[in-house]
Amino acid sequence: MKNKKKKNQQNQRPVLRFSPTAWAKLLFMRDVTDNEVGGFGITETDDLLFVTDFTLVKQKVTAVSVSFEDESVANFFEDQVEAGRKPEQFARVWLHSHPGSSPEPSMTDEQTFARVFGSCDWSVMCIVAQDGGTFARLRFNTGPGGEVKIPVCVDYSYEFDAADFEVWEQQYKANVTEDEVFKLTDKSKQTSDNQQQEIGVFGSEDFSGVSQYSNQDLLSEIDQMDPIEREIFMEELSVKSDFWDESEVLYE
Repeated sequence: MKNKKKKNQQNQRPVLRFSPTAWAKLLFMRDVTDNEVGGFGITETDDLLFVTDFTLVKQKVTAVSVSFEDESVANFFEDQVEAGRKPEQFARVWLHSHPGSSPEPSMTDEQTFARVFGSCDWSVMCIVAQDGGTFARLRFNTGPGGEVKIPVCVDYSYEFDAADFEVWEQQYKANVTEDEVFKLTDKSKQTSDNQQQEIGVFGSEDFSGVSQYSNQDLLSEIDQMDPIEREIFMEELSVKSDFWDESEVLYE
């Protein structure tokens, strides 16, 4: 009997589960903007892959990236410790949205996950796309290490607390700043007509063409790229845009 129980435990596949309320809050934050939005999953003490809340910190966002403010993250960690939680309950599950149709992590996502969570014994990156697609990867950094893609589900065996859209909207406004890098520029600041005609998805050498795209236009272009083109674009963007400041990371 003991051997059977042990075998069943070995066959169990890890699953990232959300309470109905936490899931509703995550989707609310995803849908309130055309940009990405990110935060941390709060989990149960005895069930570290069961997310009971989605918490924002101060951040700057665009249609393709999120950058957390260091001080806000530090304050969040301090508040969580004072509330009696351990780091594995609030600093291991990184959640963010993709306003496009693909939940697959970008090159920037991969680099951030490796840089920021690489020193943790384990961590999860979870992405929810605008069309409802999900992606989650569980990574272990202890021993030989390793990672595995895991399913995402909502556990409806738990009660659904009343959604508080007004409070959630206030939290969004208090924490999320939309960066201007993808805003349409004033006509006086745009390049000449001839220069604009030469600018494609990857922009000119100085990458000034990005500002001509609205979020939706840009996302449409990105969605049409093949995976290699998309990776090159994201790498170019992360290097050349003023939005990404190397001093801005999720936390150290």
